[in-house]
Amino acid sequence: MNPDLLEILSCPDCRGSLTLSVTDENGGRIESGTLQCTSCGRSYPIVRYIPRFVPADSYANSFGFQWNRFRATQLDSHTGLTISRERFFKESRWMPEELTTKRVLDVGCGAGRFAEVALSADANVVAIDYSSAVETCFANLGSNPRLSVIQADVYQLPVKPGVFDYVYCFGVLQHTPNPHRAVLALASPLKEGGKLALDFYPRLLANILWPKYWLRPFTRRMSQERLFAIVQWLVPKLLPISRALAAVPLFGRRLRYLLPVMMYYGVLPLTHEQHREWAILDTFDMLAPLHDHPQTAASVRAWLTGAGMRDVEAAREGLVVGRAVKG
Repeated sequence: MNPDLLEILSCPDCRGSLTLSVTDENGGRIESGTLQCTSCGRSYPIVRYIPRFVPADSYANSFGFQWNRFRATQLDSHTGLTISRERFFKESRWMPEELTTKRVLDVGCGAGRFAEVALSADANVVAIDYSSAVETCFANLGSNPRLSVIQADVYQLPVKPGVFDYVYCFGVLQHTPNPHRAVLALASPLKEGGKLALDFYPRLLANILWPKYWLRPFTRRMSQERLFAIVQWLVPKLLPISRALAAVPLFGRRLRYLLPVMMYYGVLPLTHEQHREWAILDTFDMLAPLHDHPQTAASVRAWLTGAGMRDVEAAREGLVVGRAVKG
C-alpha cells in the first residue's frame, strides 16, 4: 500500500477516518499492517501490500479463480495487441491525455487489463476488486508506483466521497447481486464534474435461446475446479464447430451462439493459441459466476440519472454502455 492512499480511504462501515499501523515496509510501500477506524474501532488488515476490507470468501470467488489462472491473458502487454486499450477508450470516450495525473478508480479490476491502460495514460489508479484477483492485479502491475490495489466491496467502497476524477467499471456490474445499487455506489467517489463509464451485458429477447442461460442453473453450482476441467476439455472440441457455424452466410454470426463456447475468430486478431486461451477463459467466465443480470439501455440511463448524474448517455454498442458526469 502506498502511504498517501490513507488520505482518501475511509471505513466502509461507518465512513470514519482510518489510522495506519505499519508492520512491514518495503521500498516505501507498506507490505503488512493494519487500518483502524477512529469512529467504530473496526480494523482491516494490509496483506501483501493490499488493504483488505472484505472476507476471503464471496460471491466473486469464481473471478478470483479465473484471474489467478489466466493472469496475463487479456493484458495488452501480454498479447502485443491493443484490444483492451481500444475497448477502454471506445466505451469511455475519454482521451488518454485527459487522464494524465488524474485520480482514477477502477472498480472490478480483475487481473488489471484496464488498469494497465489507465496507467499507460499516466493516471494515478486505485484498482478495487471483491475477489482474490487483487493478487494477480498487483503481481501484474504493482511495480508501477502510480497504482494502489484494494480488496473491497462495490456496495461499501472504502474511499471518501468526491475524491476521484474518473471512475470506470467494465465487464463487472452484471455479476453483482444488485446492479442498480452498484451503479448508485459508483457515483459517490466522483468529484463534481468527474466522469463515469460502465457497461453491461445487453438484455435481449434472444437471450432465451442462448445455451448459456440454460446451463448456468447447473454450472454456477459446480465447484470451480470441476467446471474448469469440463470447460478446458470441451472448448477445443467446440471451437472448430463454432468457427464453421460463424462462416455460414447471413445467419452464421447468430448460429454460433447455439453452442456454449465463446469464439473470437474473425473478431479479434489473436494467434491460434490465444484464441484457444481466450475461449477457455471467457467460456468459464460465462458459466461460472453466481450472478448474471443483463440490462437494457433504458434501465442504465434511468439509474445514472437517479444517481444525480448529468450528460447521461446509455446505448447498445455491442454491450450496453453508460457514460455520465457527476453533478
